[in-house]
Amino acid sequence: MIQTSKNIAIIGSGLVGSLLAIYLRKLGHKITVFDRRPDIRNIEFSGRSINLAMSNRGWKSLRAVDIESDVKKIAIPLDKRAMHVIGQPEYYQKYGKDGEAIWSISRGVLNRKMIDLAECAGVNFKFEEKVWDVDLPEAQLYTGETEKGEWKEYQYDLIFGCDGAFSRVRHKMQRRSRFDYSQDFIDVGYKELTIPANEDGTHKLDKNSFHIWPRGKFMLIAMPNLDGSFTCTLFMPFEGEVSFENIKTKEQAKTFFLSYFPNVMQVMDDLLEDFFKNPTSAMVTMKCYPWTYWDKVALVGDSAHAVVPFYGQGMNAGFEDIYVLNQIIAKHGDDWEAIFQEYQKERKPNADAIAELSYRNFIEMSSKTADPKFLLQKKIEKSFAKKHPEKWMPVYSRVTFSDRPYSEALAIGDEQEKIMQKVMKIPDIESIWEHEVVEKKILSLL
Repeated sequence: MIQTSKNIAIIGSGLVGSLLAIYLRKLGHKITVFDRRPDIRNIEFSGRSINLAMSNRGWKSLRAVDIESDVKKIAIPLDKRAMHVIGQPEYYQKYGKDGEAIWSISRGVLNRKMIDLAECAGVNFKFEEKVWDVDLPEAQLYTGETEKGEWKEYQYDLIFGCDGAFSRVRHKMQRRSRFDYSQDFIDVGYKELTIPANEDGTHKLDKNSFHIWPRGKFMLIAMPNLDGSFTCTLFMPFEGEVSFENIKTKEQAKTFFLSYFPNVMQVMDDLLEDFFKNPTSAMVTMKCYPWTYWDKVALVGDSAHAVVPFYGQGMNAGFEDIYVLNQIIAKHGDDWEAIFQEYQKERKPNADAIAELSYRNFIEMSSKTADPKFLLQKKIEKSFAKKHPEKWMPVYSRVTFSDRPYSEALAIGDEQEKIMQKVMKIPDIESIWEHEVVEKKILSLL
């Protein structure tokens, strides 16, 4: 169905805001994007961004507006995990079937690209213009230098809040009756570090791997950049025995890295510098409902459903919101109330599911990936899936390499886990795991 052109405001020029702008612009709407921050294309990056892992859902959303190939040029495919366990040689775990990979992209580099692409499509950006208030029923917004100073008033037909986990637009919606909202910070923070490139610009570690140093309650990960460097993220409790709070001096930091990450110490030149210079950031799961107000305002991406980053799905989920919204628009034409109602009903269960999966994946990555029993279970699952692809698809593949709903991945994953718990109790499973007995057992339980 064709839509009448509307005058639409998007709050937030991040990844989701820029992609939504491109989609809506292609439908013929007039789009203005507001952001309180300066234009990211003119600033140095700050050291608080985890590299992104673009997977199927993200690529599908970019493909629909013909920008997939532009973005692939700034991404590196990773087809496996490289595990760095103390006292063992580095080993690899393939992600999926041959040819399946997640793609490492620097958040800042991607954001700059998306704003360029949106501008090319005819989107108007207003940087350093902070939205202080939103009149939901009227779709008006007010911007100004300060909360107490002069405000400018803008009138729109529709407003989209793409302004992240601490959204101004959602804050306004929270004051309405029967609006549900929860936020949950985990006790683990993160800090960004860098492994620089070799003198000749090559990577110091395998560049097509997602590197993990699992250490129980904390871990380090590293993802490659195009310039030969790696963006590393140290995840660790804020307080406690091994924690950010307990590393106050360069000596303590040095001891910490030498004890737990000896092979990293050799490749990170400015490790200690980075450690004290870069901020320690918090991670939050944020849930709310409803995501829309009448036919006037809607939340998209993190402003509706922020998740912890351990499945690499935050951006992918936000992009999928837009893809799904676009399909619903095609169905309902100018009926924005119907569009918004269907959008939130369709996306809310999936947002809740990926929040749960992301939290669980932290536990898996930090403590289980080095556990022999867990690794054996994954091996069994993988070999069974290879023989019976129509009967078994691992949860990770379901989330990362398919576009089936997240809620389905969570439900089926729970069923598979119950089956595997029984399989792992088979006597002598360590030595007979490749035996037909195990395959038959799984088939009978399915």
